[in-house]
Amino acid sequence: MADTATTASAAAASAANASTDAPPFQLGKPRFQQTSFFGRFRHFLDIIDPRTLFVTERRLREAVQLLEDYKHGTLHPGVTNEQLWSAQKIKQAILHPDTNEKIFMPFRMSGYIPFGTPIVVGLLLPNQTLASTVFWQWLNQSHNACVNYANRNATKPSPASKFIQGYLGAVISAVSIAVGLNVLVQKANKFTPATRLLVQRFVPFPAVGQLSCRRVPGCSSLCKALCAWQPSAWPCHWPSASSLRCQRSKQAS
Repeated sequence: MADTATTASAAAASAANASTDAPPFQLGKPRFQQTSFFGRFRHFLDIIDPRTLFVTERRLREAVQLLEDYKHGTLHPGVTNEQLWSAQKIKQAILHPDTNEKIFMPFRMSGYIPFGTPIVVGLLLPNQTLASTVFWQWLNQSHNACVNYANRNATKPSPASKFIQGYLGAVISAVSIAVGLNVLVQKANKFTPATRLLVQRFVPFPAVGQLSCRRVPGCSSLCKALCAWQPSAWPCHWPSASSLRCQRSKQAS
């Protein structure tokens, strides 16, 4: 019955979509072909599009209602594929797919660049003190932990202790590596002042990079990036554009 209603909705919108470049709408499916690198790249850009941060509450309700109309076969004539894809993008960028609740703006995938960029700038500031190094590494790992938690797989609840342990481990590891490398660079007598300053600029990268490789296998943003960039990691069917979950984690469990 649901399939019949969906087919009817698609048929009702087909005439209006004849002159557009948007592909036929598929509920819950990616807009761009996932068999090519370019398609996965465009899908990834859609996920992190910061314009969805400015969507109003009214526009969100309209998007959700439009998708409900499509699902139940009550779509109004004249609705285009472009409108349906846009509605799905908005819903997936803002609402958690399991709880259907709004994700706090700084912790959405679309907010990762706008809210993460100032942290990256802080990590790369020159001539940092011990306190500033600890602060920026702590802030970076706290932001990452909040993003992972806000986009967690809510269908399989995990104890809070697991997230706390992972968070503390990430902060301690990042701070230890950053502080340790800074101390080693400062004690390296063979380095000229210019070389020492240049090397110190790159200290945050190993501290952040090794933690990204060891992040919780629940799938993090790294997993999504790998799925988008590496054909060997495909297929990886994401439940939503905002969710960091990955079906491979379910298969592994």
